[in-house]
Amino acid sequence: MIKKQLIMEKALELFAKQGFESTSVQQITEHCGISKGAFYLSFKSKDELILALVDHFMIQITSDIDYKVKNTNNDEELLYEFYYAIFHSFHKYSDFAKFFIKEQTQSFNKELILKIRYYNRLMEKIILSMVERLYGEEVKHTKYDLIYCIKGFTNIYSELLLYNNISLDLDLLSQSLVEKTNLLAKHTTIPFISQDLIHLFKQPINEEVTKEQLIEMMEQKIEEVEDSIEKESLILLKQQLLKPNLSLVIVRGLLENIRNHPHCKWISYLLRSYYEF
Repeated sequence: MIKKQLIMEKALELFAKQGFESTSVQQITEHCGISKGAFYLSFKSKDELILALVDHFMIQITSDIDYKVKNTNNDEELLYEFYYAIFHSFHKYSDFAKFFIKEQTQSFNKELILKIRYYNRLMEKIILSMVERLYGEEVKHTKYDLIYCIKGFTNIYSELLLYNNISLDLDLLSQSLVEKTNLLAKHTTIPFISQDLIHLFKQPINEEVTKEQLIEMMEQKIEEVEDSIEKESLILLKQQLLKPNLSLVIVRGLLENIRNHPHCKWISYLLRSYYEF
């Protein structure tokens, strides 16, 4: 196993059990069976390690949920697929989910708070697109309340998955939350969270990535990825940005080629947003 990956996995086990602030570099190195010097060759500090962890897992989760929402064509299945994907991710990355939920409310690390807010905003953007697609004008004045209700459902019910040693029926849970969400969407009449209020308690973040930034990121990924269909697809996608000559169907196919590669998930997400797929 690559040393950096080993450190991230072992540190996460400790963070999930005792929290970030209570875990020392000494404890991490002992848990990994490595020296402190080996740790600092991979990460400059514990703070850098935690930011790398958040990026690593949130890129996986955010890109997977975004793909599921954008590629579920049947509106009647969309909300169910969203909830099921969320809880499946919580189950798959349970140690990270425990840590992430805890640190959102307890952390005093400014960089970590900003990082968490960034990914929360991306998830809210995904949920907003789903809500507008499913309910349209019906929730024109209540859509922001609905976003927070959906986030509340996922956070509260995730505790059942993460903190109880029992097997839960994700299918039934997803169906139940679909019913609850539809009732809220159809019958909520008193909005609380308006767009003006959103602007008051949320500082805007820059979610747009320029074509030049995309090209620079793709050049780095092309260097990282070994010869494969993913590397060839990245090269073609970069050429498409520089000099468009491919149909959108081909571009979509190339994005599908790179979507599941661990080094390409984020660039795939950014390119889908760029092309509005």
